[in-house]
Amino acid sequence: MTKATLQAHQFPCLSDNYGYLLHDPDSGETACIDTPDAEAYLREADLKGWRISAVWNTHWHPDHAGGNAAIKAATGCRVFAPAAEAAKIDGVDHAVTGGDTVRLGEWTAQVIDVGGHTNGHIAYYLPEASIAFVGDSLFALGCGRMFEGTPPQFWASLSRLKALPPETALYCAHEYTQANARFALHADPDNAALKAYAEEIDRRRATNRPTVPMGLARELATNPFLRADTPAMQARWGGHTPPETFAAIRAAKDNFKG
Repeated sequence: MTKATLQAHQFPCLSDNYGYLLHDPDSGETACIDTPDAEAYLREADLKGWRISAVWNTHWHPDHAGGNAAIKAATGCRVFAPAAEAAKIDGVDHAVTGGDTVRLGEWTAQVIDVGGHTNGHIAYYLPEASIAFVGDSLFALGCGRMFEGTPPQFWASLSRLKALPPETALYCAHEYTQANARFALHADPDNAALKAYAEEIDRRRATNRPTVPMGLARELATNPFLRADTPAMQARWGGHTPPETFAAIRAAKDNFKG
């Protein structure tokens, strides 16, 4: 019997977050991917007629785990969260780490270590559905600010995402893409694919359309942080190794005023 297609419901919340409800029609199970705004998640689930059965947290920041307690109190759901950050996250039932798996009905999500933005940050990759929820580790044309990690750690994390099948759809947690595109064009000005992507982003945002999810194949060709291992980016930004080049690009983004 063929499994019904997973349904990923995306909606804006807070100032620039995206909320995600991942629903399996066969089992009726629904996972919240992070919980920036409990009220919004409960409302959207109710509008869909979906029962929230789980929370999958990517990292501890309040705009990703702040709604755990209220959602768990309202639904009795189980909370899955990164083991390295479980002490900072409300209501954790299952602490998971890179290499573990979590399930939604008959669907399996692989847990990937993507530490760097925070040390314990994880992503959830569902290979059968060709989707990954990457939190703040990777954005369209960007990556998370390196609050806790190191450049070698963060580059290793991005390399794990780079290694996913290129057809993978990446769901990140914020609508930062226009600002990221401005920096990307500064970082990689001769990239024709990037210029076309930036123009498309402007058209989408002009009509308030989301730029997320994004395709991994396109990010590999245009995202400067994923291209720190290319001769062109190393020549422009320096560094003898990809982590060194990544560090230079990340530092430039932190101070970019464009």
